Amino acid sequence: MKKFIALALSAAMVLSVFTACSVSDSNSGASSSNDTKADIVVVGAGGAGMTAAVQAKMDGATNIVVVEKGSVTGGNTTRATGGLNASETKYQKSEGIEDSNQLFIDDTMKGGKNLNNVDLVTYMVEHSKDAVDFVNEIGGDLSVVGLFGGASVKRIHRPSDTSSVGPMLVKSLTNKLEEMKIPVLLNTKAEEIITKNGKVTGVKVTDAKGTYTIECTSVILATGGFGANSEMCIEYNPKLTGFGSTNIPGATGDGIKMGVAAGAATVDMDQIQTHPTVNPDTQTMYTEAVRGNGAILVNKEGNRFINEMETRDVVSAAILEQTDKIAYMVFDQEVRDSLKAIEKYVNAGIVMEADTIEGLAEQIGADPATLKATMDKFSTAVTNGDTDEFGRENIELPLTRAKYYACLCAPAVHHTMGGLKINTKCEVLTAENTAIAGLFAAGEVTGGVHGGNRLGGNAVTDIVVFGRTAGSSAYAYLMENGGNTEPSIVVADNQSEGDASNTEVKPEVEANFKDGTYTAQAKGMSDVTVQAVVKDGEIVSIELTEHGETEGIYEAAVKSVIPAIIKGQSTDVDVAAGATLTSNAIITAINDIMEQAS
Repeated sequence: MKKFIALALSAAMVLSVFTACSVSDSNSGASSSNDTKADIVVVGAGGAGMTAAVQAKMDGATNIVVVEKGSVTGGNTTRATGGLNASETKYQKSEGIEDSNQLFIDDTMKGGKNLNNVDLVTYMVEHSKDAVDFVNEIGGDLSVVGLFGGASVKRIHRPSDTSSVGPMLVKSLTNKLEEMKIPVLLNTKAEEIITKNGKVTGVKVTDAKGTYTIECTSVILATGGFGANSEMCIEYNPKLTGFGSTNIPGATGDGIKMGVAAGAATVDMDQIQTHPTVNPDTQTMYTEAVRGNGAILVNKEGNRFINEMETRDVVSAAILEQTDKIAYMVFDQEVRDSLKAIEKYVNAGIVMEADTIEGLAEQIGADPATLKATMDKFSTAVTNGDTDEFGRENIELPLTRAKYYACLCAPAVHHTMGGLKINTKCEVLTAENTAIAGLFAAGEVTGGVHGGNRLGGNAVTDIVVFGRTAGSSAYAYLMENGGNTEPSIVVADNQSEGDASNTEVKPEVEANFKDGTYTAQAKGMSDVTVQAVVKDGEIVSIELTEHGETEGIYEAAVKSVIPAIIKGQSTDVDVAAGATLTSNAIITAINDIMEQAS
């Protein structure tokens, strides 16, 4: 179990305290005491943005600023569950896996229905091996190789503890930003890319103090896609009306809109991917690794209906043809033991279990004899090495070890393949294929890499490979246009681990609780124990003393929900985007504590 002092945040959560010099805004004609300068501004502190900032710093940039509209770093990357696809790696070779860059290219083009930009795909693939090394060198862990849908061989690189890749990557990158003293302006929303004579000259941003301009030489857009913007999804694909989304609420297409306003072209905007295995009640996405490690899909009647390792669009379409447009992902204890990520689904209460297949059938409403026959047919084929009836290959587990588990699934919007048009230097292009001077982009804000369908594991490859390239390209452009300058925005010297002076929160309203120390438990992704101290009638501190929440995700709730409760002495607060379960656990526990202290 983890211990965490809520109001003395780890230095890994960095980055909300900075000092800035005052300059005039020569582009808009206005001036503000908040206006300041940087050489490179990265818009978005998700995986691509943080990677770009780290790489630019490694290359030699000295004046980088990252702006993030959310309250924590990570973006959609916090929800990445699978891993990073890479070919010809040392990890594949050590396991005797025969792979090649060309096979990886072919799989990606086939999966993308050959709508992909082959130059971008080739570049991503040829740099994928280096992406694995980069992540491991900055403190990450990509050392286990597995199989994902659409891949001809085992190619997806995952953490050795079989946990989700996103939180690991976010934690590693956030720690690296802190180590490099790269400032991140949280709760700061980019509004406009400012250009003059065809060149980028700044970014207009808004924070709690108002709107101002950060003058700069180059901008890297890494704001993600628009999967959480239902209106925008429906605009480009009306068939998605009514679909849920696996994205964080902040994935609303801001960077695409800013890029277009600055003259950029877009590609493949109508190509929007659904993920087939999403819980329709909680919008929790089950990692493809569950199926990769052996799970099968059955319909409400208990029958299989698809090769579970087909591409996401094919599996999604097949589920939508079943009764009530849902399916159940079924697996056994051996699959559960093989993948740590499953535990968070169990802890969240969205996994049904039984000691027998017949007992599981009753839980999902299927005929016990039908499900038993389905499972027996599958296990016999696996055990005998026969050809699977749906053409599934490389099956290793026969699903015969009790207990047995099932997860309700339905497709939801997962990834937007379209976005800003770029080249292999990550330069943002106009409709005439001319680079917009000083404007770069990486990650889901761009289009062309994935074509008509993204293979599982390619998103993380995309953000690391092109994030690094965007950072290097922005630095190269900077050196051709004036070079490094001294930073005017810096991480405050007194920002250190365990130093609560910068994060101290005080009540802003009066309350009348009984003084004392109170404890309560609630259910998040895990059992969460919350402790609160009441002094002079007011709640003055809140801690998560024990929990098993997912690193890289739960911190958003700690950083936003707890201070809001203390300030208002009330649980009538907003939940943290991307950390709903932890937020609700804190709120539930504090409601209990308030009753105890009344």
